[in-house]
Amino acid sequence: QVQLVESGGGLVQPGGSLRLSCAASGSIVRIYTMAWYRQAPGKQRELVGSITSGASTTYADSVKGRFTISSDNAKNTVYLQMNSLKPEDTAVYYCYTAATILRTSGITAYWGQGTQVTVSS
Repeated sequence: QVQLVESGGGLVQPGGSLRLSCAASGSIVRIYTMAWYRQAPGKQRELVGSITSGASTTYADSVKGRFTISSDNAKNTVYLQMNSLKPEDTAVYYCYTAATILRTSGITAYWGQGTQVTVSS
């Protein structure tokens, strides 16, 4: 199995910054993709940004130019630098990975438990 531990959420004023981290551990053979999703109250979970093992990135249109996703493959860790935060960025942010693990065939998706980000004055 794979465990994802997120950190870095909290309360920040509009225009401020936060950096989320997510470390993956367990019987990992290979990580293909790591990503951040978010879910605001009453809304569906949405992709914020993703990064492949080859460092290709994608972003939701709503965060382009403000958020940056990066990873440290040696540490199986993904980061999300969030700048110029807006109240509409308020949500629970979830870490995601698609990976292969020991003694299991195929790629499996894993989710973290989520970290709250609140943007408010």
